[in-house]
Amino acid sequence: MIKKLQLPLQTMNLVLGFMVWVIISALLPFIREDIAIPADRIAILTAIPVVLGSVLRIPLGYYANVVGARIVFIVSFILLLFPVYFISTASSVTHLVIGGLFLGIGGAVFSVGVTSLPKYYPKEKLGLVNGIYGMGNLGTAITTFAAPVIATQIGWSATIQMYLILLLVFAALNAVLGDRKEPRVKTPVMEQIKGVYRNDKLWYFSLFYFITFGSFVAFTVYLPNFLVSHFELPKVDAGLRTAGFILIATFLRPVGGWLADKFKPLFLLMGVFIGMTLAAVLLAFSPSIALYTVGCLTIAVCAGLGNGIIFKLVPLYFNKQAGIVNGIVSMMGGLGGFFPPLMLSFIHSATGQYSIGFMALSQVALASFVLVVWMYYQDKLAVTSQVFNSTGQGILVTDAKGRIYAVNPAFTRLTGYAEEEALGRNPSLLKSGRQAPQFYQSMWAEIMEKGSWQGEIWNRRKNGEQYLELLTINVVKDETGEIVHYVGTFSDITDRTPGASGVADRVAKP
Repeated sequence: MIKKLQLPLQTMNLVLGFMVWVIISALLPFIREDIAIPADRIAILTAIPVVLGSVLRIPLGYYANVVGARIVFIVSFILLLFPVYFISTASSVTHLVIGGLFLGIGGAVFSVGVTSLPKYYPKEKLGLVNGIYGMGNLGTAITTFAAPVIATQIGWSATIQMYLILLLVFAALNAVLGDRKEPRVKTPVMEQIKGVYRNDKLWYFSLFYFITFGSFVAFTVYLPNFLVSHFELPKVDAGLRTAGFILIATFLRPVGGWLADKFKPLFLLMGVFIGMTLAAVLLAFSPSIALYTVGCLTIAVCAGLGNGIIFKLVPLYFNKQAGIVNGIVSMMGGLGGFFPPLMLSFIHSATGQYSIGFMALSQVALASFVLVVWMYYQDKLAVTSQVFNSTGQGILVTDAKGRIYAVNPAFTRLTGYAEEEALGRNPSLLKSGRQAPQFYQSMWAEIMEKGSWQGEIWNRRKNGEQYLELLTINVVKDETGEIVHYVGTFSDITDRTPGASGVADRVAKP
């Protein structure tokens, strides 16, 4: 029973963590009425919670494996009591910056669930499970929508203090309902990092999540103030629009995970980055509020789907190091939400517009699309290579002129010739001399006429031992019909063929 509760419990934990994470950005229009905040500090103030929320994801993901998600969530919620109360009593920008930094703990709890929950479900359901957990992003929408409404009634300070009650309630819920028997993984963190940091897919996934989740966070903290200052919308209206953006991205996250369970995740990710590229180009032209809404909603759709797809890919490629990889990837996603607001603020102060920043987003999204395409074809090549190297049959590939181009490990086992000894030479190095010239003439005539040949043939190993093999030769042509390779596959059938010597005599006769 306790195990079945972990997905809903941890999802609600994430909702609360994200609710706390964006308190400042959601209530900034109200806070500015009481605290003078220079325009050049606004971007820093809204982005600062993202810093600790990103960096802490690695240790929190690691400790979720070491001590279990229950303990990490309880400690996180207790620690959040202090910055939340501190911000509710803030009287200066410095107070807000200090408190905002430690609000990052709320965003960091994301890596706890994506590390813990896969222990309870089979691999084919992880996309959907991580997608459902990722709906905890909904916490940003709840705060963005509800906090301004409540603040109009009781003030921003009292509104923030209400979060103290929620944190205490959820700390108690985790103490009672958290899984005390969650499986532990106690591999030292540095050992785990050493095991993955050289894998290029770790950094590709980090970049992809930097773009998708980073866009989600960046637009979440950037839209409320931007819509008020740039389009002069009422504060509550701006909050509603931002909440709509968050809701779309959040509810599409499990859809992205579910689709990744059913279809090829990399194909889906290609569509995500093409969509983001086009949307960012649209936003770069500073359109009307209607077109701006279309661009933002497209970003929301792509970010939501992309977030779900990426966390299906992580356990597929990093099954044994999922905790540390989830921490690193989610950290990069959080940092992806830190830099865009600062970059947009700097570009706006220097040029008076946001176009260059959105064009930069479009180019990074386009580059990510190219990388996904490259990954897809690299995976296909890797599968081909694994099949080539692991098959029990010997494989010999020559170029059009008959020079050996490639051999597999089974070729070496069967013939005794190492790869470097065979490359560049003619397959005649295997000739036993037991077949007459007419045999080879007939064989090649059939290959040129039909494109393939199969039969029994005596060959010789490097040590001089002769053996009977079942050989298949196929022609490989390019798009123009020109022959580019000959591929021979063979297996030793000497011991499996009764009267092999008699066969040899018949094969050898012209």
